[in-house]
Amino acid sequence: MITAPADPRLELARDRVGAVRVIPDPSLPPHLLQLADGTGRRYFAKQHTGRTRYVQEVHAYRTWAPHLTGHVPTLVGSHDTTRTLLVTALSGTSADTVAPGSSEEQLAHYEAGRILRLLHQATLIPRSGAIGPDLADRLARWIQRADEAGLISAVERLLLSAHRDILAGTLMDSAACHLDYQPRNWNIGGFFGVYDLEHMRRDARIRDFARLEFRRWQAAPQLRDAFYSGYGRRPNDTEQRLLESFGAIEAVTALVRGYEQQDLALTAHGRTVLARLS
Repeated sequence: MITAPADPRLELARDRVGAVRVIPDPSLPPHLLQLADGTGRRYFAKQHTGRTRYVQEVHAYRTWAPHLTGHVPTLVGSHDTTRTLLVTALSGTSADTVAPGSSEEQLAHYEAGRILRLLHQATLIPRSGAIGPDLADRLARWIQRADEAGLISAVERLLLSAHRDILAGTLMDSAACHLDYQPRNWNIGGFFGVYDLEHMRRDARIRDFARLEFRRWQAAPQLRDAFYSGYGRRPNDTEQRLLESFGAIEAVTALVRGYEQQDLALTAHGRTVLARLS
């Protein structure tokens, strides 16, 4: 891998930990570098394209990550002007690499539930009235984008709008949420770890289960059981119905982003979730 000398990720790393070398990893997205210092300790240097995600991720490391000490990377440094941050690398491998149906996969989901509970318990505000209307407004904006692009029928728009009304009128627990909580962001090995905090913010607690519910657990319900065993409890009937409304957000965002990015797999996922809600 050839990296420009003025790469702000390298400059931040050299400023904070000294001389570093790049560890080539073709699986990483272009904005992410894996580095090692003179002692062999590994890091990830990341440059955000937009300021919002950068600010959100730095805030997450400084505010929410202490509740997960030992299970998330350590923020080594950040640079506001270049929207760059440097974090330690966790030992182990991605949970996405385990064999489907294996005991390792079930254990990863159990540990994922156990660790997520630590974050939620430490930041919980029970039955908040502020979260629902905000989520309803977000869903309304996504519905409008999907409608304007011709991605949904009149019947589908009514269905999605009904879920918007449910969100607007429901009191729900709020907590600090990861919001992209799935195996590609989990690290397994000597201990369970979590990467990628750029989406983390205070949101509806139950919403942190949505990616798993609609992307993983439909085909593998035993993983749902393992996760909730680690988490300590399953959603009650009201929370399960609320999770379906978060599926409406999952469906319409997948449709719009799949259309805009010409991602057929993402579009198909949106269609699958929408069909489940019908």
